[in-house]
Amino acid sequence: MLSVGIAMIQGARHEHGQAVQQAAEELGLEIEIIYLREQDDVSNELDCIILPGGESTTMRLVSTNHNVLPAIFDWIKENPEKKVLGTCAGAILLSNPGDGIEPFIQTGISRNAWGRQRMSFEAEIDVDLHVKEPDLESKPLSQLPLDKDDHRPLVVRTGDHDGFEGSFNGVFIRAPRFDSESCTDQVIAKLGEEVVGVKSGNILALTFHPELTGDAFFHRWLLQNES
Repeated sequence: MLSVGIAMIQGARHEHGQAVQQAAEELGLEIEIIYLREQDDVSNELDCIILPGGESTTMRLVSTNHNVLPAIFDWIKENPEKKVLGTCAGAILLSNPGDGIEPFIQTGISRNAWGRQRMSFEAEIDVDLHVKEPDLESKPLSQLPLDKDDHRPLVVRTGDHDGFEGSFNGVFIRAPRFDSESCTDQVIAKLGEEVVGVKSGNILALTFHPELTGDAFFHRWLLQNES
């Protein structure tokens, strides 16, 4: 059984829980979700960690009482073989952890660079990432899990059957922006010529919200053995 840690500081935490559970069902895996609220919740028994979106400054402030962010940063440094998924504000924290901690990704990032809440949008992005596909022959679409409104999610991504490349419906909410020109990490997602997803070792940082789409593509990456 895989142990998945989700930072419960602020932001789209429960949506990530639903998405990673959907990914586990699609891959036929058993998982245990550990909600990381305090320093002691972060242990080396975790197999991977999710840093959700939200408001990065608020996340830092809320974390100070229970030291959960420093504990997560220590975990990332001590477990480079384990996977981390950071989305939106999570990507900001990976690029700029603060307190003199070296960045976990080398691509600079700017907060709220797409504009205010009313400037939020959805757009199809191009993805280049090796992710194991669910076996839809043995698990028909009619058996995929329902969302919170009892709707059957559509798989909106298209591409080859091995999941190396294709498209994904990106949801950008007060999104940060990577500094594309200075990017030295592996680019795995682009909106036109704009970099919106990077990978550094086992760390994946996205400026959009994959947990809001009904497509568990990136959460399957988090659970699979391959990098």
